[in-house]
Amino acid sequence: MRSQWVSTIKNNDVKLQNIFNISSLIFKKTFIFAARTYNLVMIQRIQTIYLVAVVLLGAALPFWVALWTDAQGIEVFAKNEIAVSLAFYGSAVVAAVAIFRYKDRKSQFVLNRLNMILNLFLLGFFVYRSLNLSGETLVSEKGIGMLIPVFSIVFLVLANRAIKKDEDLVKSVDRLR
Repeated sequence: MRSQWVSTIKNNDVKLQNIFNISSLIFKKTFIFAARTYNLVMIQRIQTIYLVAVVLLGAALPFWVALWTDAQGIEVFAKNEIAVSLAFYGSAVVAAVAIFRYKDRKSQFVLNRLNMILNLFLLGFFVYRSLNLSGETLVSEKGIGMLIPVFSIVFLVLANRAIKKDEDLVKSVDRLR
């Protein structure tokens, strides 16, 4: 009876050992997987959220929200104006490229600055359009879509602040070494 009990314990020990080996293997695989997906984890920073908002504002929203309504009552979207459409797509592409430049914060910062300039040109076009061409007898309405560059610029400024904080943090850690 005692030998049977000892053999049962040994079998259970072997089973537990196998379970621990399997779990450690799973842990090692998970760790290796986590090390390989480290690049994806680094993308989830606050400036990435701001830049994703800029991508959505530039790529999707101008095609759903009217930029303005002309004198005949026709709503004008970004897809109706090819230059405006290209500017919005350009802004979205530059923001998407900046998202994936997270390893080089300085170039990410510069890309955001260039995107701000592009959005300022787009905003200038909208201001020119609203002030210069709305003098017809039937006044056209300005749409909420004309404010998209303003929101994009705000998100880009917030992203640049977060990038600057990251850069300052890295510099302070380098000073401590």
